[in-house]
Order: sequence, then C-alpha cells, then structure tokens
Amino acid sequence: MQIHVTDQSGIRHTLEALEGFRVMEIIRDWGLDIKAECGGACACATCHVHVSSDWLDKLHPINDEEEDMLDQAFDVRDNSRLSCQLLMSEELDGLEVRLAPGTNREDQAAA
Repeated sequence: MQIHVTDQSGIRHTLEALEGFRVMEIIRDWGLDIKAECGGACACATCHVHVSSDWLDKLHPINDEEEDMLDQAFDVRDNSRLSCQLLMSEELDGLEVRLAPGTNREDQAAA
C-alpha cells in the first residue's frame, strides 16, 4: 500500500504504508517534516493535512474531538483532517494528502 504526501515545499512523496498504522506515523517514520507533537493522541493539531477531494468520501467521518483540535490549526479547510486520526487500510491505498502550513517542526518551534 502507498500514500502520496505533498510536503510544505510542494514536493510530492510516495510512501509505502502498512495497514493499521496512522497516516501521521507513516509520514513521520519516512522522515518527512511533520511535528506530530502529541504522537497520535488527538491532543494537538500539528499533524494537520489537507486530503485530496477524491479521497474525502473514503474516510470515516470527523469526530467532535478531532474537529475541536482542528479549530486550533492554521489554514483549516473543508478537506482538513488530523493525520493521526486516519488509519491506513486497503480502502485508503493511494491516499493523497498535503501537509498543512504550520506543521513543520521548525515552524512550531518558532511559533
């Protein structure tokens, strides 16, 4: 399985993904620049991504906790999700996401 991630600089990466892993973990473990400060506990918004519109209907609906955390993020859009709340599955093979502004490790340190 794979996911396609466009980083904050606009560079597209194709990453191998394992079923059951959080999308945030996959992005972090491949070394892309994502803060992911809370490690997947849905306690921050530093793993915020914009999901390609083609994939939105394949994701589980956003819950209140995730929506509350997104209220603290920069550049929130209709396609915004926390990548820690997206679990990799066969249905998401080929998922396309873009790392949102403010999710760089450097940006968070400076903020």
